[in-house]
Amino acid sequence: MSDEQALAKAYDPAEVEKKWYSLWEERGYFHADPASPKQPYTIVIPPPNVTGILTLGHVLNNTLQDILIRFEKLRGREVCWIPGTDHAGIATQTRVEAMLKKEQNLTRYDLGREKFLEHVWAWKEKYGGTIIQQLRSIGCACDWQRERFTMDEGLSEAVQEVFIRLYEKGLIYKGNRIINWCPKSRTALSDEEVIYKEERGHLWHFRYPYADGSGYVVVATTRPETMMGDTAVAVNPKDPRYSDKIGKTLLLPIVGREMPVIADDFVDPTFGTGAVKVTPAHDPNDYEMGQRHNLAFVNIMNDDGSMNDLAGAEFSGMDRYACRKAVVAHMEELGCLERIDDYTHQVGYSERGDVPVEPRLSEQWFVRMQPLAEPALAAVNDGRIRFHPDRWVKTYRHWMENIKDWCISRQLWWGHRIPAYTCDKCGKLVVARALPDACPDCGGKALTQDPDVLDTWFSSWLWPFSTLDWPRGSKELERFFPTQSLVTGPDIIFFWVARMIMASLEFMGDTPFADVYFTSIIRDEKGRKLSKSLNNSPDPLEVIAQYGADALRFSIIYIAPVGQDIRYSNDKCEIGRNFANKIWNVVRFRLRQGPCSANWQNLKGLCAADLRPDDQWIIARLNNAVQSITDGLAGFRFNDVCKTLYEFIWSEFCDWYLESCKPVFNGQDAARQATVLRVFDYCLGTFLRLLHPVMPFVTDELYHQMGFIGDDSSIMLAEWPEPLSPAELAELGADEDAMRRSDAKFELIRAVRAVRANYLIPSTRPLDVIIVPASAEDLAYLRRDEETLQSLLVASSVQILSEYQVDGPCGVAVSGMGTAYIPLAGVVDLAAECERLRKQEAELVTYLASVRKKLDNANFVARAPQEVVDKERARIVEFEEKLSRVRQQLVSFGAQSN
Repeated sequence: MSDEQALAKAYDPAEVEKKWYSLWEERGYFHADPASPKQPYTIVIPPPNVTGILTLGHVLNNTLQDILIRFEKLRGREVCWIPGTDHAGIATQTRVEAMLKKEQNLTRYDLGREKFLEHVWAWKEKYGGTIIQQLRSIGCACDWQRERFTMDEGLSEAVQEVFIRLYEKGLIYKGNRIINWCPKSRTALSDEEVIYKEERGHLWHFRYPYADGSGYVVVATTRPETMMGDTAVAVNPKDPRYSDKIGKTLLLPIVGREMPVIADDFVDPTFGTGAVKVTPAHDPNDYEMGQRHNLAFVNIMNDDGSMNDLAGAEFSGMDRYACRKAVVAHMEELGCLERIDDYTHQVGYSERGDVPVEPRLSEQWFVRMQPLAEPALAAVNDGRIRFHPDRWVKTYRHWMENIKDWCISRQLWWGHRIPAYTCDKCGKLVVARALPDACPDCGGKALTQDPDVLDTWFSSWLWPFSTLDWPRGSKELERFFPTQSLVTGPDIIFFWVARMIMASLEFMGDTPFADVYFTSIIRDEKGRKLSKSLNNSPDPLEVIAQYGADALRFSIIYIAPVGQDIRYSNDKCEIGRNFANKIWNVVRFRLRQGPCSANWQNLKGLCAADLRPDDQWIIARLNNAVQSITDGLAGFRFNDVCKTLYEFIWSEFCDWYLESCKPVFNGQDAARQATVLRVFDYCLGTFLRLLHPVMPFVTDELYHQMGFIGDDSSIMLAEWPEPLSPAELAELGADEDAMRRSDAKFELIRAVRAVRANYLIPSTRPLDVIIVPASAEDLAYLRRDEETLQSLLVASSVQILSEYQVDGPCGVAVSGMGTAYIPLAGVVDLAAECERLRKQEAELVTYLASVRKKLDNANFVARAPQEVVDKERARIVEFEEKLSRVRQQLVSFGAQSN
C-alpha cells in the first residue's frame, strides 16, 4: 500500500485493536501445533481467580508474558501460552454466600451442600469468564483452545491422583495439629494464607495462685480469652527467679484447674515477668511445649470463634472478644489482675476473610514437605531454574530450608473433595480413587467421604502439567512440558512457585520451567500499594479506552525497572500514546514518498559508496538496537528494551535520520532517493518487528499499511531481525567509526542550535554558518555531507573551511568535530543584545561577590556542613565560567564589559 490517504491522519487505537485481535484469533495464530517441527516454547498463565476482574497487576504480568510469546514466535518457535482460571475456593465461596444472603437471605447451610454447589457453578458460568475476556483487550496471544479451569474434569483427576500417590508414599497424613483457623470462613488456612498486621493492643498481667497458698506467679498475655485452655505455666530453666518454683502446682483462676509450673528453654525470660501461660490447643509454640511435657490439650473455641462449653458456663457461646473483656473483668473481681500495659504486636489475619486468625488444635490433612523441598531447593541452587531478579533466590532458599508441613484440608464446600472415606461400621480410613464397594477391614458397605476439600493451591501446584492432560498423557504433554518461562508476582513465591517446582520434580521428574521472572509491585505516585479502599486503583479498561492497549502496555513496562516498584498514574500512559502517534506519523511521512521498496527486507547489493554518512550511521545504530533488544528480551530486561526502542525511533530515527532524508526526498536524484528509501524502509520494517512484542496492534497495522505484508498475513508470521555481521557492516561502511563521526556531527549541530536559543533566534530562520573542522579527516567528512548539514542547521549557506577569521559580531559553537561561527549582524539587535549581556554580567558579578563574601567568612566555613561549603565553591566556578562567556560575547560584539 502506498497511498498516504489510506492511513488515517490520527491513530485510532480502538478501531485497530478490534480489527487485529479478531483476525489473529480467527486465523489461529495463537494455537500451538504439537506436531510442528519447530522448537517449542511454553508459558502457563498464572491462573487468575475465577472471581477476578482485570487489574493493573494483571496488565503488567500478562503483558510481559505476551511479549515473551510474541518474541519467541517471531524467532521461529512453536509457542504455546496456556490460559485458564483458578476456582479460588475461599474467595468464590465467600462471594456466592454473600450473593445468596443479599438476594435470597439464605446461607449455604439453609441450602445444603449439593444445592449450594449448584449455585456456585451457575455463578461461575455467568461471571467466571470475565477476566479471560478482558485479557483479550490487552492483546494476549493465549492459546484459547487450550483454556483450562482448575476444576475441569481432567484437572480434578490430576488432583485426585496426586493426593493418592503422595498418601501411598507416606507424604500425606491426617493428624491433630495446631493450624490457623479463620472464624469467618470457618476453615483451616496454611501459614502462607496468613498476613500479619501491626496492632496496638494490651499486655495483661494476671496472678495465678499456687495451690498450697504460698503466693502466686504473674503471667503476661495478649489473649486473656484463651486462659480457660491453660494447662501449665512455663519458665526458663536458667531463670533464677523461678528455680525453686519449677514443679509446683498452680490453681487456674476462674476454672480452678490444677496445673504445673514447667521449665522449658523456649521461654524468653525477658518477656513480661518471665513466666508464660501455656495453652497447648490455641498457640503453636504452646502446642510444641504441650507435646514435650505431655500436657493436656483443652480446645475452648467453636469454629466460628465463639467459646464452647469447655470454656465454662459463664463464657460459653460468647464471641472471643466479648469473652476477652469478660475474663479481664472477672480476674479483676478476683483480685488477680496485676496490671495492664499498652503493647504493640503483630496479629495474624486471614488473607481472604480479613479477620484475625485463631490458632486452633484441629484434625487436618497435611503434606510432608521436607522430602519434596530438598530436590526443589537443589534445582534452584544448581541453576537449573533461574530467578530474575536473582535476589529472590535468597528468599526462596530461606523458606525451603525452614519449610513446615502443608495443611491442605479446608472446611469448605467449593473445591476438590478429599478422596478419603471412613467406614461407618469400624472407622477404617480408606484413600481411594472412587467410593469403595466395601470396607477392606470389616466388609462394611457404608463408607462416608471426608467432607473437607483441598486447599486451592493443591490444584494450582500441578498447573504446568495438569493443563497438558497429565496423568492420562498426550502429545501436548510430551511436546510442551517442561515450560520455558514463568512470569509471576513475588508474593506467591511460596504459595505457587516453590510448590510447582516440587510437584513437577516429584511427578514429572523434571523442572517445570527454566526461568522465573518476578514482576514489580505497582504503587501510586505517593508510593501506596494500589487498592480499592484507597480509591487509587485505576480500571485498566477505562485506561485502554482513553489511551489504547498498546499505550498502556508500553508505558507500564517503560516505567518498570527490574526489581523495583512501579510508581503509576494514568498520565504516564501519555508516554505510550505519544510513542504510538510518533510511529504512526513516521509511516504517514514515508507513504508520502511512494510505495515501499521492493527489496526492503535487506541491504544486499549496497556498499559504502552508495550510502550517505547518515545512512551508515542509522544502519549501525539499528544494528546495535537489534542486538540490545534481542539480548534484553532473552535476559528479561523489559524496561531496558522499551527504553532502547523509544530512544531509537524518537531520538535517532526521527530527530536525526528522518530529517536528514528530507533534502534527498525533495531533490531530483532518483537513484539516490531509491537508495535512501530502501535504507529507510529496511529500518522501519526492522523496527516494527522489534516493537511488535510490546505494541502488537499498531505494529501489525503499520506493517500492513507499509505493504511489507499482504492482506492475508500478519507481522506475527514475520521473522525476528538478526543483527548484521561485522563483515556486512564493514561492506556498508556502517561501523563504529561511522557512528562516532555522525555522533560528533550531531553534537556540532546541537551546539549551533544552542547558539540560536541563546540569542533567541527563531528555529525556522535561515542562518549563514561557517564551520572550521578539528581535523583534515573531519573536514573531508563534513564536505561530503554539506546538503544534510544545511538542512539540519536550517542554514541559508554552509561553508566548511580549514580556517576562519572572525569579522564582526558572531555566535560561536564549539564541539569535538570543530567550531561553528554564526555571523549575527542583521540577525539580532546588537544594541539590545549588548544591553542584555551587560545586565547579565552585572548580575553574575553581584552573585560572585555574595558567594565569595560567604566563603571569606571563617565562621561559615568552620561551622557549615562540608557539603554546603563544597556547593558554594562549585557555584563560584560555575558563575566564573558564565561570566567569562558573557564577556567574550561582549567583546565579539565590539562592546566594552563593565
